[in-house]
Amino acid sequence: MTIPQKQQEIVEEFSMFDDWMDKYAYLIELGKDLPEINEKYKTKQYLISGCQSRVWLHAELQNGKLLLSADSDAVITKGIVSLLIRVLSNHSPDEIMAADLNFLNTIGLKDHLSPTRANGLQSMVKQIQLYARAFQLKSLN
Repeated sequence: MTIPQKQQEIVEEFSMFDDWMDKYAYLIELGKDLPEINEKYKTKQYLISGCQSRVWLHAELQNGKLLLSADSDAVITKGIVSLLIRVLSNHSPDEIMAADLNFLNTIGLKDHLSPTRANGLQSMVKQIQLYARAFQLKSLN
């Protein structure tokens, strides 16, 4: 499935809920389903700066695809990072760098986050893009 297809799937899922409390509950459920990150990556090195809560993000390249794993100590933040992983993991660094993550606006997430959570979301996206860029550069060498 392509990145735009995954985004569309998420938009359709969130459109089933009229109320933002229901959307938050769904986001929390998504976070609960996030596969556990290996404990060895729950260190300061993998901690994303700029997030109010603690978020650990790890990326590795396998067969030309970026595989992402993450965890957070906050349930809504864990749900948010699970959305990003669902959309971007298992895609090439080039695909990730070219991705327009418009689904975040379409589902209304950016409008319903506190300023600190919105900054955290931006930091998560930036960190994933940094990983993708690093693997792009590494493949050039």
